[in-house]
Amino acid sequence: MAFPNVSDILATTIENRSKKVQDNVTKNNAVLTWLSKRGNIKTFSGGHKIYEEISFAENGNFGWYSGYDPLPTAAQDVITAAEYPIKQAACPVVISGLEELQNASKERMIDLMEQRLAVAESTMANKIAEALYSDGTGSGGKQLTGLAAAVPTDPTTGTYGGINRATWTFWRSQLEDPGTAYTSANINQGMNLLWSRMVRGSDRPDLILMDSATWNIYVASLQALQRFTSAQSAKYGFPTIGFMDADVVLDGGIGGFANTSHAIFLNTKYIKYRPHANRNMVPLSPNRRYATNQDAEVQILAFAGNLTSSGPQFCGRLVNT
Repeated sequence: MAFPNVSDILATTIENRSKKVQDNVTKNNAVLTWLSKRGNIKTFSGGHKIYEEISFAENGNFGWYSGYDPLPTAAQDVITAAEYPIKQAACPVVISGLEELQNASKERMIDLMEQRLAVAESTMANKIAEALYSDGTGSGGKQLTGLAAAVPTDPTTGTYGGINRATWTFWRSQLEDPGTAYTSANINQGMNLLWSRMVRGSDRPDLILMDSATWNIYVASLQALQRFTSAQSAKYGFPTIGFMDADVVLDGGIGGFANTSHAIFLNTKYIKYRPHANRNMVPLSPNRRYATNQDAEVQILAFAGNLTSSGPQFCGRLVNT
């Protein structure tokens, strides 16, 4: 006889693992790891879209004065908000009636569920890691709006966060594209040029993401110097070296999704990962879900949210082609 509470086992097992799924998605992704370190993984609780307030102009009332000079008090429109759509993802975990019979004991059923959920967990982590580098047009525009939109190869065109880059220059990220491939002899020069355009006082890039090809060129340029980053950064589990005071992270290799022959410079102060408070890698419903025309039961691991930016001008892309 099949264990009678298979639905409860499936529901409670996925419930117990949901926090682990959240953690693994973060810890196995360089972007989310650094955003977590900065405290920029922030949930939102509702609304039609995700909003990021931004200051796009200085207060024009500023001025020097003397004695009884009149002071300007004109209203100042200096605050707006970028808006981002809520993107959704799900990974259903399915068990058939035959599998219930074949795994009749409680212990065997839990083992089966653990394996199925581990696969769902790694799948969610991989798909979100991939989407973080996307432009949001994948799956018919349903994919998370990633770094290809926040830091594009042409920052002078297109609308991002509801703001037209062709009209508003403050909303353009930086670009360094020499039109030829870098070598170990000149890649530092290109990185210096790009980095300097993103500095404003104490604001500067703190994370540089590289694919394997660009990483190898950069490492070769430093080999004689043996320049490595701090032990604090190394403990996050990613291969890192240093540039200025930013961490340079290899996000290529096996299963890496960094754009080929590109390096993305991020000031993570202006980048946020915004999952919904009630849909951050959690079971879609604790109730039983049966297929209407199959002998099967389903539990769904679900996500809703997006990647947002409040300052694209402080981020940039180095093109190595």
